[in-house]
Amino acid sequence: MPESSDQAEGPRTYLSPYRQEDSEEFTALARESRELHHPWLFPPTTPEDYTPYARRLVEDPTRTGFLVRTWDDHRIAGFVNINNIVQGAFLSGTLGYGAFAHAAGRGLLSEGLGQVIRHAFGPMRLHRLEANIQPANAASLALVRRAGFRLEGFSPDFLHIDGAWRDHERWAITAESAESAEHLTHHQETP
Repeated sequence: MPESSDQAEGPRTYLSPYRQEDSEEFTALARESRELHHPWLFPPTTPEDYTPYARRLVEDPTRTGFLVRTWDDHRIAGFVNINNIVQGAFLSGTLGYGAFAHAAGRGLLSEGLGQVIRHAFGPMRLHRLEANIQPANAASLALVRRAGFRLEGFSPDFLHIDGAWRDHERWAITAESAESAEHLTHHQETP
């Protein structure tokens, strides 16, 4: 059963914090998803690598992470992390995320990302979230477009991934634009 939390829930998914007891499931899913994730991201594939990864997301005040789980079987469908959290006048964070192979293409990460956005702009009181995406990563670009992010720019040689400096597109959403997108989506779904 899921732990109770003040985090947003969706019709098919809910968020849970990273826990050490999730290391076997998370890393097994990461190993099964290597082909899906390569060359975009490299989540930990062993419990020994999971421990410091999860610890940073739990203990470092400039990061937080969420596992996206399905209500039907409570299995981990993916993850959404907020890194580089800056307080003060900026109130911003940078997203990192991924779906696991068994959940890819089912809209579960989209639902989970929406929950994280609401949590970031609600209880966390952030103003801006950014996602930096390699231009050829069509699935990730589609995900942020669906969530209401806007393209803000292009950053050459931005992040060192898979042995090389990679170009990235810079996408962002603010609390105001998310609220507007949420209102429009809700209005369109209401008869």
